[in-house]
Amino acid sequence: MAVSACVVLVACACGPEKTKEDTDARPSQPSASTQAEEPSATPSVSGRTEKPPAAQTGGRPAPRTTQGAIQRYEQYLHAVGHEDLDTVCEVAGPAAKKAQDEGLGPCTATYPVVFQMISPVQKKALQTATVDPRRIVVSTPDKIEMPTAAVRASVTFSESELGSCTLEYLKNDWYITD
Repeated sequence: MAVSACVVLVACACGPEKTKEDTDARPSQPSASTQAEEPSATPSVSGRTEKPPAAQTGGRPAPRTTQGAIQRYEQYLHAVGHEDLDTVCEVAGPAAKKAQDEGLGPCTATYPVVFQMISPVQKKALQTATVDPRRIVVSTPDKIEMPTAAVRASVTFSESELGSCTLEYLKNDWYITD
C-alpha cells in the first residue's frame, strides 16, 4: 500500500518547472482495483523507449477542447507505460513544480523510482490505455478532471495505484496541474 501511495503522489506531480495557480479539484471515487505485482528491480532512466511524444509540436497550439485534454492525458498514460521520462515530465509540469516545492524533488529524479513501482503488467496496460469521455468532469473549458475510473485499460487501476488528475489548458497546451 505504501508503494501505491508513492505512485499516486508522484504520478500526478512530476514535470518541468511551469507554474500556474493552484487548483482546488477533488478526485473522484476510486474504482475497483487489481493487486499490483512486484515491480522489476531494474531502473530504466537511460533505457527509455524511443517512442516520441505524440501531438503538439512545432509551436502550434493544442486543441482547447475536451478531446484535446483526453488526447494529452492518454499521451501521459502511454508515456508512463513506456517509461518515457521526457514526455511524463513535460505533460505533468505544473503538478511537478508543486511537488518539488513540497520537497519531493524534481521529476527526473522521482519518476524513475515510480517506474520501478509499477508492475510490468500495469506498464503494458498503460501503453494502450484510453480515457472514457463519459467519465471525465469538465469543470471549465480550461480545466478537466480525469478520474481514475475514466481510464480504460486491460488492468483496472484503483485511486491509490494511479490517482485522479486535473488537466488545465496553459500556454497553448493541456498540462497536469494536480
